[in-house]
Amino acid sequence: MNISRRPRRNRKSSAIRDLVQETTLQVSDFIFPMFVQEGTNQKIEVKSMPGIYRFSLDNLLEELKEVTDLGIRAIDLFPNYGESKKDRFASESYKEDTFYLKAITAIKDKFPELAIMTDAAMDPYSSDGHDGLVENEKILNDATLEILAKMTLAQAKAGADIIGPSDMMDGRIGYIRSNLDLNGFTDVSIMSYSAKYASAFYGPFRDALESAPKFGDKKTYQMNPANKREALLEAQLDFQEGADMLMVKPALSYLDIIRLLHENFDIPIAAYNVSGEYAMVKAAAQNGWLDGERAMMEVLMSIRRAGAKCILTYFAKEAAVILNGR
Repeated sequence: MNISRRPRRNRKSSAIRDLVQETTLQVSDFIFPMFVQEGTNQKIEVKSMPGIYRFSLDNLLEELKEVTDLGIRAIDLFPNYGESKKDRFASESYKEDTFYLKAITAIKDKFPELAIMTDAAMDPYSSDGHDGLVENEKILNDATLEILAKMTLAQAKAGADIIGPSDMMDGRIGYIRSNLDLNGFTDVSIMSYSAKYASAFYGPFRDALESAPKFGDKKTYQMNPANKREALLEAQLDFQEGADMLMVKPALSYLDIIRLLHENFDIPIAAYNVSGEYAMVKAAAQNGWLDGERAMMEVLMSIRRAGAKCILTYFAKEAAVILNGR
C-alpha cells in the first residue's frame, strides 16, 4: 500500500516513544497535601482516602523524612481542629501558640529546603464551617478579608513559603499581598485558588478536616461548574492583585480550564487533583475494576498535558516511587 504518512512509526519501540514524548512528569512537579492535628503519636487514616493520614506533629516530622527522601520538595499543610477551638471569627488561626503555626515552624526548622504551602480560609477554624465570616446565614466578603490578612500574616511569620488563599472571596489576593508587603514579607509567594469550583469532589477532604458547612453550601463564593469564561475573570483579577501562581481546583474535570489559564497567563498554573478524584481511582482499584497505578499516572500526565506546571496531589508519594524507578 502507498501510505506516505504512518504515525505508528513513532510508536514502534519504547526508545522511540520516549524520544518523541511531548509531555513529561517529574517528582518536582508535585505538591503533597498533608494533614496535621493536635496530640502526640497520632497517625489516623482518612477512611475515604486510603493511604492518607492525619498526623500529630511528631509523626508528621517522621513522615516528612520519607516524603523528602522521595524527592518531593513541596507540601501543602492543612490543620484539623476540634470543635472546641472553633468560633465564628476563626480567631484560633492567628494565635501565636496554635498548633498549626507551631507545626509550620517546626517543619521549616527541620526541613529548611522543603517549600511549605499553607491554606488560607476560615473553614478549618470556623464554627460555621464556611470559608468566610457568617452573619444571618450570609457570607460577608469584606469582613472576611480582615481575618484572612491576620491569618496569612501569622502563617508568614511562622515560616510559610507559599500562601494558598482557598476562600474565593473577592479582592482577597490584593488585600493579603498588601498586608504581607507592609509587614516585610515581600518574598512570601501567593498561589491563588483562582478557579475553585463548587464541586462534588471535595467530600473526602472535608472528612479529613471535619470542616463541612453547618448550613447550606458554598455556591455563593465557589464557581459554578458550568462556567468557563468566568474563570478568566477570576484569574485576571488575581493576576492583577499580585498572585504569583494561579490554581484550578478540581483538576480532572476541569482540564479545559487549566488549558485556558495556561494559554492566557504568563505565570505558573497549578492544579489540585482533589480528594474525590483520588478516592475514585483508589476505590476502583481496590475493587479490581482498573489498574490503579496506570490510572494514577494517566491522570497526573493528563493534568500536566493540559498545562499545569505543578500538581497538588495525594498520589505524590506513590507516583514518586514509580518515577524514581522504584
